[in-house]
Amino acid sequence: MAQHRHGNEATVIYSIDPRTGDPREAVANATDPAELDTSCQRAKALAGVLEALGREGRAGLLEAMADALEERRPSLVPLADAETALGETRLNGELTRTAFQLRFFAQVLRDGAYLEATIDHAGDTAMGPRPDLRRMLRPLGPVAVFGASNFPFAFSVPGGDTASALAAGCPVLVKAHEAHPATSIACHAALRAGAGAAGISPEIIQLVFGVEAGAQLVRHEAIRAVGFTGSLHGGRALFDLASTRAEPIPFYGELGALNAVAVLAGAAAQRPAEIANGLAGSFTLGVGQFCTKPGLVLVPSGTAGDGLVGALAEAVAGLQSTVMLSPRIAEAFASGAAALGSAAGVRILAEASPPGPATGSAGRPLLLEADAGQFSGVLTEECFGPVLVVIRYGSDAELSELIATLPSALTATVHGEESDIERARPILAAFEARAGRVVWNGYPTGVAVAWAMHHGGSYPATTDPLHTSVGATAIRRWLRPVAYQSLPTGLLPNELREPMPGETIARRIDGKLSLS
Repeated sequence: MAQHRHGNEATVIYSIDPRTGDPREAVANATDPAELDTSCQRAKALAGVLEALGREGRAGLLEAMADALEERRPSLVPLADAETALGETRLNGELTRTAFQLRFFAQVLRDGAYLEATIDHAGDTAMGPRPDLRRMLRPLGPVAVFGASNFPFAFSVPGGDTASALAAGCPVLVKAHEAHPATSIACHAALRAGAGAAGISPEIIQLVFGVEAGAQLVRHEAIRAVGFTGSLHGGRALFDLASTRAEPIPFYGELGALNAVAVLAGAAAQRPAEIANGLAGSFTLGVGQFCTKPGLVLVPSGTAGDGLVGALAEAVAGLQSTVMLSPRIAEAFASGAAALGSAAGVRILAEASPPGPATGSAGRPLLLEADAGQFSGVLTEECFGPVLVVIRYGSDAELSELIATLPSALTATVHGEESDIERARPILAAFEARAGRVVWNGYPTGVAVAWAMHHGGSYPATTDPLHTSVGATAIRRWLRPVAYQSLPTGLLPNELREPMPGETIARRIDGKLSLS
């Protein structure tokens, strides 16, 4: 994590090398209250300008930003690797995803269905005369986005929250994450260059540094909503700030959770090595620093389950310890893993090779086994890092009982065969009540940017189970409905005027869905 060092006048933000724990360079000063107010007021003034660009104008803006990021790939990727130790292969893929999601929201804008445009013409009804009514979604205004530690591109300055907010027509103030401040500055410069190339004020996206500035940002009257990806502790503190303002605002926090995997009897018998290798790869992907990391696997007792657990232990024992995102995250993982290992009824099944003397802040993959009857307390909480807990169940009824004790999560996964279909029905139903995404015969660590994706869930997974932070409907968080009664055509938004020949935007007109 970037270090904050106090000088005579300002808190200095340092970029840190996670491989050594040493400062790389001083990159910024924490944003002071006056600077923050100026930035917020500037965003407020630009809100109408951004909305007035219209859907096509904002689509062009997002595409120009994507182009600017990709043009800077040769410098952005090595810089992000220097601050995160994620490796250039992973970071190149993440940058590609980030550019893709900017262009994806350009498609969402051109499609226009996200506006929920609805027209009810004036007329007689069973309830009497009805006036002309038209309704659509409009942007909330400036929003705050908190960058994530584990995705320096895709969930940070140029990430999905920023892309969807700009698409909605909302200026963005990003609170940069201390784990990669230099990367945040470079990404911010790229987005500003993209805005300039599109002929739009670069001030539609601004950068904020410092923990206190982040809290002040949430409290500022100009901010109309907040997007956050990070820890339960930090997210809950900011959620409480947003909720207790004189004028409360929506806080969309993605906080992580304990994501469970249930392996049914048929799958354990048919694919033990395949599932074991897939799970080992999934819970250690990115050194276990994914919010969708599987943290618990429920395996049947008996010979088939024994084979799967044995293969899983063998796979984990063959892994290497790897540098984590920051010294603070590595310390938190070590503490969390120790708490899990010392819980009642917990045994160590396997550990990866220990880190070498020059490895830095490493995370050592760990496989634990816990007794089903003692599944409570720390075992039900997320441990951010490469640890997986195995629990054995003796019957379908015991599996259902275990699932009933799980907290809500972002994902839930079931592995089954054709022979497991009937027993899978109640298991899937139980998981649907607790998770935002249910996976069959796969692994949850991949989150596609797509129209049908939902990345969310009930608390503690997120602070709002109605919304997603990935996929087309992520834009819905930054919009509010407005109904217009009996307005003349010249005062209506274009999307609520009578359809013109050649238009393809979806509208519901007098109760019927229309694409014309």
